[in-house]
Amino acid sequence: MNYTEFIENKLIIEQKNKIIIQDDELSNVLFDYQKDLIKWALKIGKSAIFADTGLGKTFIQLEWARIVAKKQKKPILIVAPLAVVFQTINEAKKLNISLHYCKSQEDCSGKISITNYERLENFEPNKFSGIVLDESSILKSFSGKYKKLLIDNFRKTEFKLCCSATPAPNDYMELGNHSEFLNVMNYSEMLSMFFVHDGGDTSKWRLKGHAVERFWEWVSSWSAIIKNPSDLGYSDSKHILPELKEEDIITDSDYEDGKYLLFSMPAETLDERRKSQKESLNYRVDEVLKIIKKHPDENFIIWCNYNDEANLLHKKIKDSVNVQGSDNPEEKAKRLIEFGEGKIKILITKPKIASFGLNWQNCHNVIFASLSDSYEQYYQAVRRCYRFGQKYPVNVYRIISYGEVKILENIERKNKEFQHMQKKMSIYTKKYVRENLQVEFKELDKSYNPEKTIIIPDWLVSEE
Repeated sequence: MNYTEFIENKLIIEQKNKIIIQDDELSNVLFDYQKDLIKWALKIGKSAIFADTGLGKTFIQLEWARIVAKKQKKPILIVAPLAVVFQTINEAKKLNISLHYCKSQEDCSGKISITNYERLENFEPNKFSGIVLDESSILKSFSGKYKKLLIDNFRKTEFKLCCSATPAPNDYMELGNHSEFLNVMNYSEMLSMFFVHDGGDTSKWRLKGHAVERFWEWVSSWSAIIKNPSDLGYSDSKHILPELKEEDIITDSDYEDGKYLLFSMPAETLDERRKSQKESLNYRVDEVLKIIKKHPDENFIIWCNYNDEANLLHKKIKDSVNVQGSDNPEEKAKRLIEFGEGKIKILITKPKIASFGLNWQNCHNVIFASLSDSYEQYYQAVRRCYRFGQKYPVNVYRIISYGEVKILENIERKNKEFQHMQKKMSIYTKKYVRENLQVEFKELDKSYNPEKTIIIPDWLVSEE
């Protein structure tokens, strides 16, 4: 067997558990592309849907859970970040689905239960026929303890669905963890099959030159990456984003170690960048205050990376609320939801706390008081406001010192890689999702009306 034949065999994924349904079994609230994704995911049995922000992943996972619970006659567990839990419960009401927040197995009484990731240890996996991971990129960013718990404890769960926005560009760890959770292929096997070490750094991997197309074909066999409804052949007319206005503000921060520099130099190392951010703190805070002063009647979300800048901003901005990691989890979730409801005018928090899953189309002003090198955090933070359903142009202010320009360059580079990946994956998604659905529904076509009688040859007729 040569290498190509070996890969071909590995690309064949046998799905023992699958559910086939028709459109009329799904809620009329759903868009056609959402119905297609649900039907595809039910057929696959264990799958991931990477749909861009605002495409209705919550509706998709709720309806998927309802169908699996109904067909399997066994409960479903949805796991989500705490603030997203309560948002999901509100969305379930629009689909007439009963959903309750459960802190432990003893609380589970309905067909579908929802909990947050931190309480996962309180549940018995064998009690559920399926599990949904909302904001499933947490498989990459969550602590090793909980990632291992998810993969190990739910290894035998019959139906699995992961829902997240498009994965980070070239972040193969995220795809590998999804693949392992879904019982497709473990992470180490994926690396050995499609990747090679990038030089001497064992933490960096790159796709083998001859395996690029085969890798994305394999990813498309168990996941669907959707940027727009047109990726599935539908119109984008109801999913048009407003203008995104990104403005970069470079502060005057050429003061270092007690003296002014003749020429400021961009920070190269991580330590240098942190030092630059510390020294430019007051400059950046002043720029935030100037922006808010120009728009006194509007809502703002202010993203910070450090407590020092968040605390200083909260002290200087009237009517602001500062949500930090040390806050009580329930109180933290309450404040994040209140901002989405317009009850809080100015929210200050960190991307790692609130950049996933929340719908804040009520706000169209975003300020980054500081930036990190994480493109995923930046993308998700912007997309809390810049998502389908937003009615106004979204203003994004990125405030940095000259020493931090490398961070901005890094984000722009990753954005280009991200756009390239989305374009490539949309091609495979359109092909494989549509093909899978067409083949399956040919078998279920109830309109077939036979007009000819089959004549069985004599030699096939048994004498008995």
